[in-house]
Amino acid sequence: MISPVLPTYNRAPIAFVSGAGSWLTAEDGTRYLDLGAGIAVNALGHAHPDLVATLTEQAAKLWHVSNLYRIPEQERLATMLVDRTFADTVFFTNSGTEACELAIKMTRKYWYDKGEARTEIIAFEGAFHGRSTGAIAAAGAEKMVKGFGPLMPGFRQLPWGDHDALRAAITTDTAAVIIEPIQGEGGIRTLPDACLKGLRDLCDTTGTLIIFDEVQCGVGRTGKLFAHEWSGIAPDIMMVAKGIGGGFPLGAVLATENAASGMTPGTHGSTYGGNPLGCAVGAKVLDLIDDAFLAQVSQKAARFRQGLEGLVASHPAIFDSVRGQGLMLGLKCRVPPTDVVKAAYAQHLLTVPAADNVLRLLPALNIPDTDITEAIARLDRAATALAA
Repeated sequence: MISPVLPTYNRAPIAFVSGAGSWLTAEDGTRYLDLGAGIAVNALGHAHPDLVATLTEQAAKLWHVSNLYRIPEQERLATMLVDRTFADTVFFTNSGTEACELAIKMTRKYWYDKGEARTEIIAFEGAFHGRSTGAIAAAGAEKMVKGFGPLMPGFRQLPWGDHDALRAAITTDTAAVIIEPIQGEGGIRTLPDACLKGLRDLCDTTGTLIIFDEVQCGVGRTGKLFAHEWSGIAPDIMMVAKGIGGGFPLGAVLATENAASGMTPGTHGSTYGGNPLGCAVGAKVLDLIDDAFLAQVSQKAARFRQGLEGLVASHPAIFDSVRGQGLMLGLKCRVPPTDVVKAAYAQHLLTVPAADNVLRLLPALNIPDTDITEAIARLDRAATALAA
């Protein structure tokens, strides 16, 4: 039978019917240990009881009312985000892609209202900001933009880590820089804290806005609520999604009052963004990801990384090195990472490939230590099978 679903994905021949914690159960009853978490979405694992209870309680009361009215659940979640971040204001979306679109609009409206013709946004090679026309224009990779022209103008991509190119590119005519503190799709490439601080200083000197894309690296994934916090600096605008909904579609744009000053009534909107159902779940996620929880993320990350370093030592023909931060980890491979993904399927283990020959490991942030041990054992068996 030919599937009626548009064939834009190369899907593995596995379908899951239920999940609990770090485990998924397939149609045939086989249990898989999930190190992908829906690509960093299921931050608290599958079917977390507190999220199920929150979703069920809210679903029995109110799902959707439109942003024509006040939405108390939205206001509560926005207040929580403002209280725990640099931001003064929040707009809720349904996805990271939608957050990117607003970040672009917010930037350009900011400069338009100031009467300055600053429209160019600097981005970086290897970036991923979503699949909309604006998001692919920002990233600029041929595999994403080919066949979809003409692209939205006003973006320039710089080599990752090229400080000289960055200093030459950012001028008093630059509108903004958009960057992931840790590139996900690009291969778990972490921008050093010193580079983030230097970027902030450079943008402050030229008046340029900074947009952080924390869709994948945010919401506790690195052991801080947001990855940029490790550097001690803050952006002007930040894109958030994935983990903030714990599996429920939810995204947000956080901004300073200054950066958001151009977004007045009628300049942007969303039918579903900020609905009571999603915001109730998002608030529960933030309730659970407190300081004590984040400390445990760092402890689990250290245990996981130690196990991965052992794999590199044991399988030098398969693995090259470990990269990443917190529970956003990558194994640089000496073989195609898709080969490792397939070998892991045979061990009933789910992983995610990325660019730069990297295997992504993005487990639930509350993964038990016993599951970390089991994950390392299964990766070891997968590597052994590949080497045979």
